[in-house]
Amino acid sequence: MAEPDLSDIERRMDGAQEALRREFSGLRTGRASASLLEPITVDAYGASTPLSQVATIGVPEPRMITVQVWDRGLAGAVEKAIRTAELGLNPASEGQLIRVPIPALSEERRVEITKIASKYSEQARVAVRNVRRDGMEMLKRMERDHELSKDDHHFWSEEIQTMTDEHIKAIDAALAQKEQEILQV
Repeated sequence: MAEPDLSDIERRMDGAQEALRREFSGLRTGRASASLLEPITVDAYGASTPLSQVATIGVPEPRMITVQVWDRGLAGAVEKAIRTAELGLNPASEGQLIRVPIPALSEERRVEITKIASKYSEQARVAVRNVRRDGMEMLKRMERDHELSKDDHHFWSEEIQTMTDEHIKAIDAALAQKEQEILQV
């Protein structure tokens, strides 16, 4: 009898968790983080270029992000890109250095951001469940093709369910941590 390849299922579930971490890094918590500006693209040299490829992003203090633009001619475009990214940030340019103060979040905005975080985590849970469904279908197919006995099918389906439960628990823990971070004044 053949054994199902659970490493692919594990990899895909880990991918859903990693995607959630990337989504969470883009949520503003009132504390400065270089990852807040990572998704921003700048119109540079006739193409849409990631901010990290035209400048150095630094966090010198808890409520300030600095962006050191390498090409003086792009400073205006970088400032405009940060302003229009809908992050609620108001950059101030000093030549090639752009200072981005992080304003304190209002209670209303904090609640709104926690709802967004909940939505992101639900999407990750759905992705993990879809991977579980694919794994269960693979087991059924293997049993139907006589590659797996009924007992082995039962054993491997419990393994997949255990993996799913662990990943869902990790997603819930990440959400709880992010909510605590957001609601912290």
